[in-house]
Amino acid sequence: MIKGILVSILTILSFQSISQNIDLNHWKITIPEGSPSNVEPPEILNFESNEMLAPFFYRDKIDGSLVFYTYPAESTRNSKYSRTELREQMVPGSNNVNWTFQQGGVMRGTLQVEDVTQDEVGNYHRVIVMQIHGRLTNDQRDLIGEDDNNAPPMLKIYWDEGRIRVKTKVLKDFAVDDVEILHESAWGDDKGQNFKHIVGYEKFTLEVRVKKGEMTVTLNDDETFVYKDESIKRWGIFENYFKAGNYFQSRDEGAHATVKYFGLDVSH
Repeated sequence: MIKGILVSILTILSFQSISQNIDLNHWKITIPEGSPSNVEPPEILNFESNEMLAPFFYRDKIDGSLVFYTYPAESTRNSKYSRTELREQMVPGSNNVNWTFQQGGVMRGTLQVEDVTQDEVGNYHRVIVMQIHGRLTNDQRDLIGEDDNNAPPMLKIYWDEGRIRVKTKVLKDFAVDDVEILHESAWGDDKGQNFKHIVGYEKFTLEVRVKKGEMTVTLNDDETFVYKDESIKRWGIFENYFKAGNYFQSRDEGAHATVKYFGLDVSH
C-alpha cells in the first residue's frame, strides 16, 4: 500500500516537473475574453495568480499539465473563431522579431485533447493545436498597402475526430512575383492529410521542424509528413512564429474544448 502511494506521488511529481519546465518567457497567451485579452512576458510567468487567465489557462493540480480551455466568444482580428493559444515571442514582450525558413526552427510538444463537444449531428468539433503563422515585415506591409502585418498561416495541425490532420498553404500560381506573393489572395489551402495513428483522447507528441525549403511534421516520433515543394520554397519570403494551444473551430452555442500540454519546447 505504502509502495503504491509512493509510486502515485512520484508519478504526479514527474508530470509536474515536465510541465513546469515549459519556458513561458518566450510566449504570450491570448484568451477569448476582452477584445480578446493577451498576457505577455513577464506577466505570463505569474499566470497561476492571474484571475483573468484562470478559467482559460491554468495548471492541472493532479497531472501538472498546462490546460487550455476555449469556448466561442471573442476572436482575434482576421479570425471568426476563439482561442486560448500561445504565440511565440523570440524577444519577450515583442511581436516584431520573428524567424524565417532560412533561419529554421523546431517546435516539439507533448499534449492531449481531453474534452471536445459535438455538433448537432454528432461530429466532434475541430481544434487547431499547433501552427506556423506568417508575418509581413513592416516594409512588406507598406509595399502592398496593408494596415497590419498579418500573413497567412503556413501550417495548421488539427485534432479532427480523434485524428491528427495537417494542412498547409499552397501557391495558386507558381509564376507569381515577389510582390503579389505577399498578398493573402496568392495562397490557397492544400487538401490536407491525416496521420494513420488515431490519438483520440490519448497523450501524443508532435514535432514541427523547418529549414530553408523544407518543413516536416512528425507524430509520436513515428509517422512523418515532408513538405519541400515550390510553395514551401517560395514561403521563405515571410517571417514566421510558432503557435500552440487550443484554437477552437466552432461558433456553436454551448461548444467548448480542453487541451493539455505536458511539454513544449522551441529552438532556432
